Amino acid sequence: MEQHSMKGRVALVTGGGRGIGRAICELLAAEGAAVAVNYRRDADAAAETVKAITDAGGKARAYCAAVEDVDAARAMVNSVIADFGFIDILVNNAGIGSKGRTVAETEPAEVERLLRVHAMAPHWLSAAVLPSMRTRPRGDIIMISSSATRRMRGNGAPYNMAKAAMDALALTLSNEERVNNVRVNIVAPGLVETDLGRKLAVAWGKSDIRDYDAESPYRHVVQPVDVARAVLFFCSSMGAYVSGERLYVDGGGPMESF
Repeated sequence: MEQHSMKGRVALVTGGGRGIGRAICELLAAEGAAVAVNYRRDADAAAETVKAITDAGGKARAYCAAVEDVDAARAMVNSVIADFGFIDILVNNAGIGSKGRTVAETEPAEVERLLRVHAMAPHWLSAAVLPSMRTRPRGDIIMISSSATRRMRGNGAPYNMAKAAMDALALTLSNEERVNNVRVNIVAPGLVETDLGRKLAVAWGKSDIRDYDAESPYRHVVQPVDVARAVLFFCSSMGAYVSGERLYVDGGGPMESF
Protein backbone atom coordinates (compact mmCIF):
# COMPACT_ATOMS: atom_id res chain seq x y z
CA MET A 1 0.00 0.00 0.00
CA GLU A 2 2.29 2.72 -1.27
CA GLN A 3 -0.19 5.45 -0.33
CA HIS A 4 0.46 4.57 3.33
CA SER A 5 4.25 4.25 3.06
CA MET A 6 6.24 5.76 5.89
CA LYS A 7 9.62 4.81 4.42
CA GLY A 8 12.35 7.30 5.18
CA ARG A 9 10.41 8.96 7.99
CA VAL A 10 11.15 9.13 11.73
CA ALA A 11 8.33 9.16 14.30
CA LEU A 12 8.50 10.05 17.99
CA VAL A 13 5.53 8.56 19.86
CA THR A 14 5.06 9.56 23.49
CA GLY A 15 3.67 6.90 25.78
CA GLY A 16 4.65 4.43 23.08
CA GLY A 17 5.24 1.36 25.19
CA ARG A 18 1.67 0.28 25.84
CA GLY A 19 -1.90 0.51 24.64
CA ILE A 20 -2.65 3.10 21.99
CA GLY A 21 0.98 4.20 21.83
CA ARG A 22 2.25 0.70 21.14
CA ALA A 23 -0.33 0.17 18.39
CA ILE A 24 0.74 3.44 16.76
CA CYS A 25 4.44 2.56 16.99
CA GLU A 26 3.94 -0.88 15.50
CA LEU A 27 1.73 0.31 12.65
CA LEU A 28 3.99 3.21 11.64
CA ALA A 29 6.99 0.89 11.80
CA ALA A 30 5.19 -1.73 9.71
CA GLU A 31 4.75 0.93 7.04
CA GLY A 32 8.46 1.74 7.09
CA ALA A 33 9.01 4.50 9.66
CA ALA A 34 11.81 4.42 12.19
CA VAL A 35 10.17 4.86 15.59
CA ALA A 36 11.33 6.46 18.83
CA VAL A 37 9.30 4.83 21.60
CA ASN A 38 8.96 7.16 24.57
CA TYR A 39 8.11 5.82 28.01
CA ARG A 40 8.08 7.23 31.53
CA ARG A 41 8.33 4.27 33.92
CA ASP A 42 7.56 0.96 32.21
CA ALA A 43 10.90 0.15 30.59
CA ASP A 44 9.90 -3.48 30.06
CA ALA A 45 6.82 -2.55 28.04
CA ALA A 46 8.85 -0.14 25.89
CA ALA A 47 11.47 -2.84 25.34
CA GLU A 48 8.75 -5.26 24.26
CA THR A 49 7.43 -2.74 21.75
CA VAL A 50 10.92 -2.15 20.35
CA LYS A 51 11.52 -5.91 20.12
CA ALA A 52 8.23 -6.50 18.32
CA ILE A 53 9.21 -3.87 15.76
CA THR A 54 12.79 -4.99 15.26
CA ASP A 55 11.82 -8.67 15.11
CA ALA A 56 9.50 -7.72 12.24
CA GLY A 57 12.39 -6.03 10.44
CA GLY A 58 11.68 -2.45 11.52
CA LYS A 59 13.75 0.19 13.28
CA ALA A 60 12.97 1.40 16.81
CA ARG A 61 14.62 2.60 20.01
CA ALA A 62 13.21 3.33 23.45
CA TYR A 63 13.66 6.69 25.20
CA CYS A 64 12.86 7.33 28.85
CA ALA A 65 11.50 10.79 29.62
CA ALA A 66 8.68 12.29 31.67
CA VAL A 67 7.17 14.51 29.00
CA GLU A 68 5.69 16.86 31.62
CA ASP A 69 9.28 17.78 32.55
CA VAL A 70 10.27 20.36 29.93
CA ASP A 71 14.00 19.73 30.28
CA ALA A 72 13.57 15.97 29.99
CA ALA A 73 11.29 16.35 26.99
CA ARG A 74 13.75 18.60 25.17
CA ALA A 75 16.67 16.31 25.98
CA MET A 76 14.73 13.35 24.57
CA VAL A 77 14.05 15.19 21.31
CA ASN A 78 17.74 16.01 21.01
CA SER A 79 18.66 12.35 21.62
CA VAL A 80 16.23 11.09 18.99
CA ILE A 81 17.55 13.56 16.42
CA ALA A 82 21.13 12.58 17.28
CA ASP A 83 20.28 8.90 16.75
CA PHE A 84 18.02 9.10 13.70
CA GLY A 85 19.02 12.42 12.10
CA PHE A 86 15.65 14.15 12.30
CA ILE A 87 12.02 13.86 13.46
CA ASP A 88 9.24 14.44 10.96
CA ILE A 89 6.34 12.78 12.82
CA LEU A 90 5.41 13.59 16.42
CA VAL A 91 2.51 11.75 18.06
CA ASN A 92 1.55 13.33 21.40
CA ASN A 93 -0.07 10.29 22.94
CA ALA A 94 1.14 10.14 26.56
CA GLY A 95 -1.76 10.64 28.92
CA ILE A 96 -3.23 10.04 32.35
CA GLY A 97 -6.77 9.94 33.70
CA SER A 98 -8.41 12.17 36.28
CA LYS A 99 -9.80 10.88 39.57
CA GLY A 100 -13.46 11.25 38.70
CA ARG A 101 -14.30 13.94 41.22
CA THR A 102 -16.54 16.97 40.97
CA VAL A 103 -15.00 20.39 40.49
CA ALA A 104 -15.73 21.20 44.13
CA GLU A 105 -13.85 18.08 45.28
CA THR A 106 -10.86 18.28 42.92
CA GLU A 107 -7.45 19.20 44.30
CA PRO A 108 -5.54 21.95 42.44
CA ALA A 109 -2.55 19.64 42.00
CA GLU A 110 -4.65 17.23 39.92
CA VAL A 111 -5.75 20.00 37.56
CA GLU A 112 -2.17 21.15 37.13
CA ARG A 113 -0.82 17.65 36.50
CA LEU A 114 -3.43 16.84 33.85
CA LEU A 115 -2.79 20.12 32.06
CA ARG A 116 0.98 19.55 32.14
CA VAL A 117 0.76 16.05 30.67
CA HIS A 118 -1.97 16.58 28.06
CA ALA A 119 -1.43 20.19 26.97
CA MET A 120 1.82 21.71 28.18
CA ALA A 121 3.99 18.71 27.28
CA PRO A 122 2.67 18.61 23.69
CA HIS A 123 3.32 22.37 23.50
CA TRP A 124 7.01 22.14 24.33
CA LEU A 125 7.54 18.86 22.47
CA SER A 126 6.05 20.41 19.34
CA ALA A 127 8.26 23.45 19.76
CA ALA A 128 11.30 21.20 20.18
CA VAL A 129 10.69 19.11 17.04
CA LEU A 130 9.65 21.93 14.71
CA PRO A 131 13.16 23.07 13.74
CA SER A 132 13.87 19.54 12.52
CA MET A 133 10.47 19.12 10.86
CA ARG A 134 10.83 22.35 8.92
CA THR A 135 13.91 20.96 7.14
CA ARG A 136 12.01 17.91 5.89
CA PRO A 137 9.78 17.53 2.82
CA ARG A 138 6.84 17.07 5.18
CA GLY A 139 6.08 17.18 8.90
CA ASP A 140 3.15 15.78 10.89
CA ILE A 141 2.08 16.43 14.47
CA ILE A 142 -0.77 14.32 15.81
CA MET A 143 -2.55 14.96 19.10
CA ILE A 144 -4.27 11.96 20.69
CA SER A 145 -7.20 13.73 22.30
CA SER A 146 -10.51 12.19 23.40
CA SER A 147 -14.16 12.00 22.49
CA ALA A 148 -14.70 13.34 26.02
CA THR A 149 -14.57 16.74 24.34
CA ARG A 150 -17.90 15.93 22.64
CA ARG A 151 -19.88 15.87 25.88
CA MET A 152 -17.77 17.21 28.75
CA ARG A 153 -19.24 14.72 31.23
CA GLY A 154 -19.34 15.65 34.89
CA ASN A 155 -16.72 14.42 37.34
CA GLY A 156 -13.88 14.84 34.90
CA ALA A 157 -13.05 18.53 34.62
CA PRO A 158 -9.23 18.18 34.76
CA TYR A 159 -9.25 15.65 31.90
CA ASN A 160 -11.84 17.55 29.84
CA MET A 161 -9.98 20.82 30.30
CA ALA A 162 -6.62 19.27 29.41
CA LYS A 163 -7.88 17.62 26.24
CA ALA A 164 -9.68 20.80 25.17
CA ALA A 165 -6.41 22.70 25.66
CA MET A 166 -4.61 20.06 23.57
CA ASP A 167 -7.15 20.56 20.79
CA ALA A 168 -6.64 24.33 20.94
CA LEU A 169 -2.89 23.83 20.62
CA ALA A 170 -3.34 21.60 17.58
CA LEU A 171 -5.59 24.05 15.75
CA THR A 172 -3.27 26.95 16.54
CA LEU A 173 -0.21 25.01 15.36
CA SER A 174 -1.98 24.05 12.17
CA ASN A 175 -2.52 27.72 11.35
CA GLU A 176 1.07 28.60 12.19
CA GLU A 177 2.94 25.74 10.53
CA ARG A 178 1.18 25.08 7.23
CA VAL A 179 3.56 27.59 5.61
CA ASN A 180 6.37 25.24 6.71
CA ASN A 181 4.71 22.15 5.20
CA VAL A 182 3.78 20.80 8.64
CA ARG A 183 0.34 19.28 9.14
CA VAL A 184 -1.27 19.16 12.58
CA ASN A 185 -4.31 17.01 13.30
CA ILE A 186 -6.29 15.52 16.18
CA VAL A 187 -7.38 11.92 16.75
CA ALA A 188 -10.09 11.69 19.41
CA PRO A 189 -10.96 8.13 20.46
CA GLY A 190 -13.78 6.93 22.63
CA LEU A 191 -13.35 4.32 25.36
CA VAL A 192 -10.33 2.25 24.30
CA GLU A 193 -9.39 -1.20 25.56
CA THR A 194 -6.19 -0.18 27.36
CA ASP A 195 -5.03 -0.18 30.97
CA LEU A 196 -6.50 3.30 31.42
CA GLY A 197 -9.72 2.28 29.68
CA ARG A 198 -10.10 -0.72 31.98
CA LYS A 199 -9.68 1.51 35.04
CA LEU A 200 -12.28 3.92 33.69
CA ALA A 201 -14.74 1.08 33.09
CA VAL A 202 -14.42 -0.03 36.71
CA ALA A 203 -14.78 3.56 37.93
CA TRP A 204 -17.97 3.86 35.88
CA GLY A 205 -19.47 0.78 37.52
CA LYS A 206 -18.52 -2.14 35.26
CA SER A 207 -16.54 -5.18 36.36
CA ASP A 208 -14.81 -5.42 32.97
CA ILE A 209 -14.38 -3.05 30.03
CA ARG A 210 -15.89 -5.62 27.66
CA ASP A 211 -19.15 -5.21 29.57
CA TYR A 212 -19.49 -2.03 27.51
CA ASP A 213 -19.36 -3.91 24.20
CA ALA A 214 -23.11 -4.47 23.94
CA GLU A 215 -23.92 -0.76 24.28
CA SER A 216 -21.01 0.50 22.16
CA PRO A 217 -21.25 1.37 18.45
CA TYR A 218 -20.66 -1.77 16.37
CA ARG A 219 -20.92 -3.74 19.62
CA HIS A 220 -17.35 -3.34 20.79
CA VAL A 221 -15.26 -0.70 22.51
CA VAL A 222 -12.50 1.01 20.57
CA GLN A 223 -9.36 -1.05 19.96
CA PRO A 224 -5.87 0.51 19.99
CA VAL A 225 -5.34 -0.38 16.33
CA ASP A 226 -8.44 1.65 15.41
CA VAL A 227 -6.68 4.74 16.76
CA ALA A 228 -3.40 3.79 15.10
CA ARG A 229 -5.09 3.54 11.70
CA ALA A 230 -6.41 7.09 12.05
CA VAL A 231 -2.89 8.30 12.85
CA LEU A 232 -1.54 6.48 9.80
CA PHE A 233 -4.15 8.12 7.59
CA PHE A 234 -3.19 11.61 8.73
CA CYS A 235 0.56 10.94 8.33
CA SER A 236 0.35 9.18 4.97
CA SER A 237 -0.08 10.55 1.48
CA MET A 238 -3.81 9.87 1.91
CA GLY A 239 -3.87 12.80 4.37
CA ALA A 240 -1.46 15.04 2.49
CA TYR A 241 -3.98 17.87 2.08
CA VAL A 242 -5.50 17.58 5.56
CA SER A 243 -4.56 19.80 8.51
CA GLY A 244 -6.36 21.35 11.44
CA GLU A 245 -8.90 18.52 11.57
CA ARG A 246 -10.30 16.41 14.41
CA LEU A 247 -11.18 12.78 13.68
CA TYR A 248 -13.35 11.09 16.30
CA VAL A 249 -12.67 7.37 16.55
CA ASP A 250 -15.71 6.42 18.60
CA GLY A 251 -18.00 4.66 16.15
CA GLY A 252 -19.90 7.82 15.32
CA GLY A 253 -20.96 8.86 18.80
CA PRO A 254 -20.82 8.18 22.53
CA MET A 255 -21.90 4.92 24.10
CA GLU A 256 -25.62 4.59 24.60
CA SER A 257 -25.34 4.95 28.39
CA PHE A 258 -23.53 8.29 28.12
